[in-house]
Amino acid sequence: MAQTHIPFYKMSGSGNDFIVVDNRTGVVEEEDLNRWISSVCRRKHSVGADGFILIETSEQVDFKWRFFNADGGEVEMCGNGGRCAARLAHLKGIAGPNLSFETKAGVIRAEVTDKRVKLEMPEPSRAKLDYPLEVKGKIFTVSSITVGVPHVVIWPKDVEKAPVFEAGSAIRYHERYAPAGTNVNFVQPLENGSFAIRTYERGVENETLACGTGSVAAALVASAKGMTGSPVAFHTRGGELLKIYFEKHGNDYRNVFLEGDAIVVYEGKLWNEAA
Repeated sequence: MAQTHIPFYKMSGSGNDFIVVDNRTGVVEEEDLNRWISSVCRRKHSVGADGFILIETSEQVDFKWRFFNADGGEVEMCGNGGRCAARLAHLKGIAGPNLSFETKAGVIRAEVTDKRVKLEMPEPSRAKLDYPLEVKGKIFTVSSITVGVPHVVIWPKDVEKAPVFEAGSAIRYHERYAPAGTNVNFVQPLENGSFAIRTYERGVENETLACGTGSVAAALVASAKGMTGSPVAFHTRGGELLKIYFEKHGNDYRNVFLEGDAIVVYEGKLWNEAA
């Protein structure tokens, strides 16, 4: 990565933090890109982030994005990252408040109202409810669904005591979900009709303070199990509230949206020493 002083923005979506670069003029080189991204996402050694976002030019819609996990791997979708990209694009005049952008999961729409962003999610697929999964000699009852990226949903009695790292990492690498792996969500219904959620994210390889696609996955699984309707609120580990909207048509879900805040924390320039 030969460039020096690459402008970037540090943003947070409900506790998920991202490095966002306006790459419409190609300020970031492709050579050695994945290794470079994993280096600048290292906490304490560099800027540090759960993910890295490139905003690029689109010939079809307002812009195109590329999303990378902290390990440098490029993936299809990230709900909280998508909200951050949408807000920054609006702030920089790349798009208006009602916008759309290209992702590897298809074209996504978003609505920006100040720091609040409502983001369309990819159409869910490969839903499977309540099946046994053996993990290190223990049987878990899990559900799985893909909302741009794959997710497993588990319902512990007490989400605060759930073995998020231990069980999450084992399920993430379980042979059933090979080779791509899966994200793992531990979800508990609350008395007021909302849900508490904790997520082990692949690519970060640890629990994160929030996961937008994870909350959407959990909401759709909860709906399929007759536990909730739309809209529904999810309390993230970082303390913020995510709201999920959807339309249920038989066993299908359409017009799925994720809503929450997208915050600009600071802007700066990445030196080549950052990696």
